[in-house]
Amino acid sequence: MSSTALRYITKQTRRSLKHALTKPLITTPNTNRPHPILRYRNTSTLTMAISQPSHPSGPVTASLNFFQPPSDNSAPFNHVDTPPAGLPQRNFGDISHPVSLTDIRGSGNRYDLDNDAFAAILSVPPSSETSFTSDDSILTNYYPEVEQLLLNHIPGSHKVVLFDYTIRRADPNASRAPVQRVHIDQTAESAEKRVRRHLPPDEAEKLLKGRYRIVNVWRPLNKNPVESFPLAFASSATLEDADVVPVEHRYRSGYTGQTAAIKHNPEQKWHYLSGMTGNERLLLECFDSEAAKEGSGVKGGRVAHTAFEDPRTRAGAEGRESIEVRALVFGP
Repeated sequence: MSSTALRYITKQTRRSLKHALTKPLITTPNTNRPHPILRYRNTSTLTMAISQPSHPSGPVTASLNFFQPPSDNSAPFNHVDTPPAGLPQRNFGDISHPVSLTDIRGSGNRYDLDNDAFAAILSVPPSSETSFTSDDSILTNYYPEVEQLLLNHIPGSHKVVLFDYTIRRADPNASRAPVQRVHIDQTAESAEKRVRRHLPPDEAEKLLKGRYRIVNVWRPLNKNPVESFPLAFASSATLEDADVVPVEHRYRSGYTGQTAAIKHNPEQKWHYLSGMTGNERLLLECFDSEAAKEGSGVKGGRVAHTAFEDPRTRAGAEGRESIEVRALVFGP
């Protein structure tokens, strides 16, 4: 190639590059690549590509662990702490079933406690509790916020008694990890027992004549949206009596409560809230005395729930951390 021709090509290239650089850049999403591709367009507006969330979202089919009865058909039990010598942690097993889960992100207002026994609360103001590592700090800072949240979001409620909380971390060294077994935290028997345990006798008798509930307030503690071990929950309206199996819940202190294991039933409708953040809460209603009254129209009161392994979770995703506060709620 002659030197004249080479100079001409170089000159043309410079002109093309100069012309291109005078045009603004916009980004366009390309679903086949992890990052947007830049292209040129003759426009005065710089448009940014909408990034896809890193956390799994949308409908998914996942394996959930349901109740498998003891081999000797004895009454099922579970030890909360290290069991006494010679006894197993629990005497019943699990059986896994694939379940379709609906992501309620964007449609949470379709669900409520009276029908489904769960509700999502979004855009909660930042908590004054930031570390969630000290009992005293949690009781002082976080408990009042939870109490007010319940009073604000459960119509007609007039009294709230918070009786315990659990922090769970997806860490081999954590004292409590996410529970990957479908269950309900309370039964009718244990709910009444809780009222009598946490309130003076005269007040307990009076409050037991009205409507009383046990509601868990669940939130993640991760700084980023939850990616691993999200929480699944089934609409109470789709849970049959025959699906619920009472389980003795034995504490080291000698106190024996009652939880419920859940049998698989294909009629159950399962849900989850994708990418939960620290400014969101789930209300999980474990018991509602109104649901036991014929003709009340209340189908809530027993939300089956479990942590689950989302098959779409990326390798190396941050382990889920969460806190659940359990509350007695009275009224209306």
